[in-house]
Amino acid sequence: PEPSLTPEPPSASPGEEAAGDPPPAPSADVTEPVTVRIPAIELEATLVGLALRDDGAMEVPDSGSAGWYIEGPKPGESGPAVIVSHRDAKGDGPDVFHRVSELVAGDEVTITDHGGRDYTFTVERVEQHDKEALPVEAIWGPTDGPTLRLITGGGDFDESVGRYVDNIIVYATAAR
Repeated sequence: PEPSLTPEPPSASPGEEAAGDPPPAPSADVTEPVTVRIPAIELEATLVGLALRDDGAMEVPDSGSAGWYIEGPKPGESGPAVIVSHRDAKGDGPDVFHRVSELVAGDEVTITDHGGRDYTFTVERVEQHDKEALPVEAIWGPTDGPTLRLITGGGDFDESVGRYVDNIIVYATAAR
């Protein structure tokens, strides 16, 4: 069961915030993310880089790991860093993001990068959307500083296509 994601370029030009102000300069120290930790749901997982497939949809990680979208910001850089994983593993039961829908405003998500630095984000909200009606601008559009999106399957499971009909999207901002 994989999230249905097709990134689109934001409506603002690169380097321009939605409000017209330039974003803070990304930290030169931010390196590739390697782990995600979410204490509220007892989650710790390895991160792998994900790109776009030939059909324009985002790749999905193998069962047992989570993946970050390498063509967007790294967690800790200005803009929406996107991390996806499976809710369930085919034939194996719960997978990495099985409990992501349980997150509530105020929960923390910590990403550790290859340099050993932690970037903590605070959950603002959790939404559920039909895979065919994803809020693309809210997920991929410009933001004021570092933000994080966690995405997994949700809603009913459609046996005929072997996936969830919805996506669960967690919106989080850099902890202050």
